[in-house]
Amino acid sequence: MDRKNKNRGFKQLRVWQDSISLFVLVNKTLKSIPYDYNKPKSNTLDASHSIARNIAEGYCRKSPREYLNFLNYALGSCGELYSAMFAFQQADIISEKEFENFDSIHYKTENELLKLAESIQNKIKEDDWDQSYGKSK
Repeated sequence: MDRKNKNRGFKQLRVWQDSISLFVLVNKTLKSIPYDYNKPKSNTLDASHSIARNIAEGYCRKSPREYLNFLNYALGSCGELYSAMFAFQQADIISEKEFENFDSIHYKTENELLKLAESIQNKIKEDDWDQSYGKSK
């Protein structure tokens, strides 16, 4: 059963859906990494998962400024994730093909996040935000 309310509206955001796809891909890519790399693997999975979590948490905040803050946290996690996956590729822990698959989804998600953050900034400037839980006027 798909339960819906205003607070779960983030599920309709393409950027949130893509960030979930990105997490799934990173998880699959890192699954076979040797035990020696458990800590960087765990940190990388946390960064990947943090993107979707911050998009959702920001969406559920009443204030557009708080939403923007959480989108910025998600962008920070994007940078952390990219850096980790690039390092794995450079160290031959993942293949160039695996990195390219990752990078294409990551790039798309990162650009969607940038566009969403810009949109929220514009709504703040234009005072176009309904403070009653979430949606613009």
